[in-house]
Amino acid sequence: MTLARSLLFRLDPERAHRLTLGAVAARGRLPGRPVTSARLATRVAGIDYPNPLGLAAGADKDAVAVPGWFALGLGAVEVGTLTPLPQPGNPRPRLFRLPEDDAVINRYGFNNRGFAAAAERLARVRAAGVLGINVGANKDAADRIADYEGGVAAATGVGCDHVTINISSPNTPGLRDLQHGAALRELLARCRAAAGPVRLFLKVAPDLDGAQVDEIARAAIEGGVDALIVGNTTVSRPPLRSAAAGEAGGLSGKPLAPLARATLAAFRAATGGAMPLIAAGGIDSGAEAYARIRAGASLCQLYTGLVYGGAGLPRRILGELDALLARDGVTVTEAVGAG
Repeated sequence: MTLARSLLFRLDPERAHRLTLGAVAARGRLPGRPVTSARLATRVAGIDYPNPLGLAAGADKDAVAVPGWFALGLGAVEVGTLTPLPQPGNPRPRLFRLPEDDAVINRYGFNNRGFAAAAERLARVRAAGVLGINVGANKDAADRIADYEGGVAAATGVGCDHVTINISSPNTPGLRDLQHGAALRELLARCRAAAGPVRLFLKVAPDLDGAQVDEIARAAIEGGVDALIVGNTTVSRPPLRSAAAGEAGGLSGKPLAPLARATLAAFRAATGGAMPLIAAGGIDSGAEAYARIRAGASLCQLYTGLVYGGAGLPRRILGELDALLARDGVTVTEAVGAG
């Protein structure tokens, strides 16, 4: 364990996260750009990515450190989840480290300062890579679909490359109900219209059975979604060793990897390769990123891996990935689905 990680792990997890965001924001004031190479650069959903590794939503909810994330080498940054109105989220404590498992449990509940505050900061940012905005609904919204529709419309005016509608958080009661049936079809229709020419992504949960995967895949294709992010945290509990294993909330990190891989494979089969997939959940090495890409992911996203791997993790993953691509004589685009 590094000294920096040792010191951070002595702090309350949420306070440590705030300090880390401050350090990343400071890093953004120094020179640094996304890692890239002829093998790593790729085009997905009509967007050019310097490399296939991005920051998952949740790490920088309020868009306070965007340049710093790119300076760490990432090719894409997704901020949020942002809701129309500020909301405090669920009561504390709501973030728990599981160090024996390289995992985290959170029950944040879309805590953020609201879309307007983030938009003001983003207006001053010149993104060095691909910028995405992840939007959600306020917990007490009378019409949650209207919240998403309004968030998508607002995001298109901020200069982002894509906007993601997040219906996969387990920490807002009833939110995952939007992943099914008429509600899903209405949500996609209204958000697709609100997005206009901006790319629209959909983030789904890993806790889905085969019929649910098929339904979402069909609705996404018919609804004009440009890419699926698979997925979010899980409410399931594989065997865990850490003291906080019994806490309620969404589990992320290494123990999520097998479920995330299986759900990615299910969506690859359900979409028949007709829609780009973005892998998230338990990615902490170049080998794991390459495995997801070969299983059908066009891009990968990090979050919990950074808690345990530190600020150098993106460059390590991309270096390992580039070496694996060179070994096999392919580009990342050519490797998608090759496994």
